[in-house]
Amino acid sequence: MTHKIITFVISEATSAKRGKESPMPQLKSAPHYLEQTVPSQYILKSQEVAIGDRQAKVNVKTYHPDAILVEGILEVPDIFNDDTLELKKALLAVCYNVAKKYGVKAQPAEEYTIYQISGYDADPDVFMEDRGARIAGLLKSEKIPLDDKEVEYTLSSQLKYSKNDLIIIDWDGAFVFDPDGNIDEALEIFEIANYQLLRYRVFDRDLDVRLEKIVKLSQSEKKPQKLFSFSNTKEVEKEFRGLINLRSESISHFEAMERDIKLIGEWYSARLYELTSKKFRLEEWRRTIKDKLDSIEDAYSITSENLGFSRIQRLELVQIWLFFLLQIGWFILIILELLQMVEK
Repeated sequence: MTHKIITFVISEATSAKRGKESPMPQLKSAPHYLEQTVPSQYILKSQEVAIGDRQAKVNVKTYHPDAILVEGILEVPDIFNDDTLELKKALLAVCYNVAKKYGVKAQPAEEYTIYQISGYDADPDVFMEDRGARIAGLLKSEKIPLDDKEVEYTLSSQLKYSKNDLIIIDWDGAFVFDPDGNIDEALEIFEIANYQLLRYRVFDRDLDVRLEKIVKLSQSEKKPQKLFSFSNTKEVEKEFRGLINLRSESISHFEAMERDIKLIGEWYSARLYELTSKKFRLEEWRRTIKDKLDSIEDAYSITSENLGFSRIQRLELVQIWLFFLLQIGWFILIILELLQMVEK
């Protein structure tokens, strides 16, 4: 039997170079549309890294143009040993260190761990009966014994395709049984789901920043201003033009995310992505982002109306002052004419 720990870290990057496009994984069933519907991975580098007395393989990939993916693979004698969680932490630390070399941002980042068992000839349910509590503990990164209900809940999110394979999915990791060791398809689905989660988190953060900017702009219009000073108004207008562009880009990016995985027609991939997205609550993230986009639109409409009304008021005041000055001018001219008539 072969036991492996696979960890990966996906981080936001200022720019992610294109490398060699990663080949599509071998799929379990047909028909499939995975290649046409998911973001492409590009391989930048593969290397060997020492972890204690063991050698781990590290793959550096990108999701062009905004994310770096570092993937670590470590074969272990027995995944149920007491040192498994320490090895996982060490492998994750290696992934983070490698990611830093590519200039990724520290936060946000998504990490995930897959525990793989292959090369067996029995039904994985045998492992579940004997090692179910230990599997749940690994998925929760807990050394303490878990409550039976927590173990049952953790193991309930699973997918079984044939009699001899099984995948258990949790928030921070998954346990994969595959007799042939072919988990490339599952690994890519997990990476895609984490990439989607990363993009939603980045998007959500950016929307918060933009909402704060709208609030500041609204408050700036309430401050008393000099009558003939339009500098603040111009600044507000400039910020709003930038905000309009940012909002347009946000909507475009959001729709692009929706299109990325609009159709995964292969049965196994579709089911696996559905289970993973539910565990990651991606639908709740989508609703939250849509609500914030609507809030930005409402806030922008109100603030822009206030800005337009403020400008109209100011222009009306300017017109009144100009009319008043014109009347003074006419009055002065009349006095001058009267003085000239008196002198004559």
